[in-house]
Amino acid sequence: MPRVDFHHDAPDKLRHACTLVAQWHAAGQHVWINCPDSALAARIDQMLWTFEQLSFVPHVRDGHPLAELSPVRIGHDPAMAPADALLLNLSAQLPEGFEQRAHIVEIVGRDDADRETARARFMRYRQGGFDMHTQYATADHA
Repeated sequence: MPRVDFHHDAPDKLRHACTLVAQWHAAGQHVWINCPDSALAARIDQMLWTFEQLSFVPHVRDGHPLAELSPVRIGHDPAMAPADALLLNLSAQLPEGFEQRAHIVEIVGRDDADRETARARFMRYRQGGFDMHTQYATADHA
């Protein structure tokens, strides 16, 4: 059964995303970071290089010559994501083709607008028959 994890109450969504991606990479998981636009893709790309001094998460933006070899890819077209990749959705919209994904992760911040759009996505995933899981972002991810 396809799975969706919601991480609620993240004080800094992008920092939490970087921490999760580093953990997934360490566990050998391929990751697709779904961004709604190139500005956010550039921010998460930069943060993955700098968020921890002693860690390295190999990643590229989609379209890079090494994209097919990289365990972590950043892009805006989930159809380009490898079938086995965990999809981290940083968009306020449902990712295109979400019905075909085995595992999606959503991060919800503390502001009301973000919570409201997350509720709508949560309901749509549930209607789609996904196995739903929720947890709170912890201080070690802040």
